[in-house]
Amino acid sequence: MGLNKKSVDDINAKGKRVLVRCDFNVPLKNGEITDDTRIVAALPTIKKLIGDGGKVILCSHLGKVKNGPNEGESLAPVAKRLSEKLGKEVTFVADYNVTGEAATKAVENMKEGDVVLLQNTRFRGAEETKNGEKFSKELADLADLYVCDAFGSSHRAHASVAGVTKFITAKGGQNVVGYLMEKEINFLGKAVEDPVRPFVAILGGAKVADKLNVISNLLEKCDTLIIGGGMAYTFLKAKGYEIGKSLVDDTKIDYCKEMMEKAEKLGKKLLLPVDSVTIADFPNPIDAPVEVQVYDVTNMPADREGCDIGPKTAALYAEAVKTAKTVVWNGPMGVFENPTLAAGTIAVAKALAETDATTIIGGGDSAAAVNQLGFADKMSHISTGGGASLEFLEGKELPGVAAADDK
Repeated sequence: MGLNKKSVDDINAKGKRVLVRCDFNVPLKNGEITDDTRIVAALPTIKKLIGDGGKVILCSHLGKVKNGPNEGESLAPVAKRLSEKLGKEVTFVADYNVTGEAATKAVENMKEGDVVLLQNTRFRGAEETKNGEKFSKELADLADLYVCDAFGSSHRAHASVAGVTKFITAKGGQNVVGYLMEKEINFLGKAVEDPVRPFVAILGGAKVADKLNVISNLLEKCDTLIIGGGMAYTFLKAKGYEIGKSLVDDTKIDYCKEMMEKAEKLGKKLLLPVDSVTIADFPNPIDAPVEVQVYDVTNMPADREGCDIGPKTAALYAEAVKTAKTVVWNGPMGVFENPTLAAGTIAVAKALAETDATTIIGGGDSAAAVNQLGFADKMSHISTGGGASLEFLEGKELPGVAAADDK
């Protein structure tokens, strides 16, 4: 896929109305934002456009909006936090219609450097999620230029991500990516398309099914593929080992065999756990104290459940990372939510923090792990989009990336 996209540095925003699709899908508790990472991440692009004298119109979704527009999923708290962070008032258009008369009026009254935030795009329901023409055109009508800076939504062909761009193009406007998107494309895109070798990919998480295409695609791209987390047990079962009560996807045993054969045929290293941290029963609640026993994968008892990679495996994986030049990590090594079963994930995070390689964390749980452990500043890049980064690693074309103008 073409990854050389025009960015905010390639446009002249002065006096122009610029619609910016951000990812303001922040966690809220009783109307208060509990984590504003995504808002902070959007600031460089917004400040650049303000500085250039653009009229900056921001839009985003928040939550799933299952039961229609409601105050609990309004972007009002985001407007407030944005105003604080930018040190200037952000005009919030509270209208549930998102692009109605209130929005048009607010935009008409804008001066250069002003910022307006539209209401939650998902308040338009299926018009947003099914890429409706009418809503796409209404969004485009508000603006002269379009900037996509919402990597976390770029794998979805929604009106505010994809549909809007063709109407901007139709009237001679440009569609470009923001700084956040540009960084994601540079790091993830380069890792998959043209990595500095040796390239090591680490995949964890619970289910093989979620990562089918990722495993297959990365085997072709990387030099070493490391498998951990719940999905490792399906691979171990495919090798003929007893896995006890561990998580397994019996419908994917043949697939795992195929992948092991593929690795061998391509001359790639496929590393699986050599020992496993096991428990008798799954903790309830998930972070409750548990008693663990470590077993080699060759002699796991039938009545135990594997919930993390063991110390020998952690050392083996850390060793593989040491000599790498590029490392991509997606998915925890065990039941990370439990302090006792987080050791494997911590060991991998630590290995990545200590290597000189370019380290890319593919969003989701791995990003949360790295942040919680205080290793964030030691990583080259932490992706802001779990689902989007997975699709990137699958080699899929992302609608939000494809829709931006090529350089």
